[in-house]
Amino acid sequence: MKIFECGNCGHPLYFENQSCEKCGYLAGYSDKLNNLLTFAPNQMQLVSDRNGSTYKYCQNHEFGVCNWLIPIEDESTFCKACKLNHTIPDLSDQENFKKWQKLEIAKHRLIYQLGRLGLATPSKDDDAETGLHFDFISRQGNQKIMTGHANGVITILLSEADSVHREQMRKQMSEPYRTLIGHFRHEVGHYYWDRLIATNEYLLGKFRDLFGDDRRDYGEALTTYYQTGAPANWQQNFISQYACSHAWEDWAETWAHYLHIMDMAETAYYYGLSVKPQIKEKSVKGNFKFDPYAEKNFSRIYKSWAPISFAINSLNRSMGVPDAYPFVVSGAVVKKMEFIHQLISSL
Repeated sequence: MKIFECGNCGHPLYFENQSCEKCGYLAGYSDKLNNLLTFAPNQMQLVSDRNGSTYKYCQNHEFGVCNWLIPIEDESTFCKACKLNHTIPDLSDQENFKKWQKLEIAKHRLIYQLGRLGLATPSKDDDAETGLHFDFISRQGNQKIMTGHANGVITILLSEADSVHREQMRKQMSEPYRTLIGHFRHEVGHYYWDRLIATNEYLLGKFRDLFGDDRRDYGEALTTYYQTGAPANWQQNFISQYACSHAWEDWAETWAHYLHIMDMAETAYYYGLSVKPQIKEKSVKGNFKFDPYAEKNFSRIYKSWAPISFAINSLNRSMGVPDAYPFVVSGAVVKKMEFIHQLISSL
């Protein structure tokens, strides 16, 4: 994520800020300008102090879950991100409301990143066949609803917004990492496999060379995985144990990690991060002097990001908290990420 600042006083702002904590100016995100705009408080309208244009907030601003802006002349009431909502929970339930807030933070960050990558996110309301929708659902009784993707509909269980439940599931599934943004990035990977790979014979061939045969029975593959687990040497070719289960899951897991790395890389770039540790090993020395979203060479991105990731993990360990990125990325996985990066860069 890039750094934002108040147009009035220059105070740094987070992506989710709805106002400047220093001067009190209102703040909102323009996806068209990829910037937070600020507005003098107590105005009848939101007139940007940056470009003089007039905006309105997305309708979900009233719930405190969205700070995205819509040009005043646009008849839409929901922003680009909130248009994708198909099902939201009963907001009269305070616990549901708190969980929905967390889901929206993760979803908005996802849509921001997809925009930075130049990936289209049409709503199913506008394109029923190839559009995207989100269902945020609470499982009732013996319902077998699961977090997942099907035909452009991404379902996220509300329970995943409960940090205690999520940690319990992480341990139960023997996962080193389980977050809301991770779920969103994984499931949207399935969506883009359908959009970018499934109907392109040339790309399907390239995909199968790297990720395996997608024609393998999916249900049978998952059953086998849950019965036998991942092979002993799985880290040589996969980013996670779950990625071993089927080519589709390998793609979605690798796609999610590609997005993790690109987001961390963008943050490193905007903060001017560099590491020069007091050891001779050069592989843990690096800096970020370029915007990763403008870089065609993924190898350059990865080699610049890896040392900074190691340093961040080391800082976390200094505080007694888990690694921010608790994964080993093998050469085979880097090649898979290079395929994803080249595919997106060619669009």
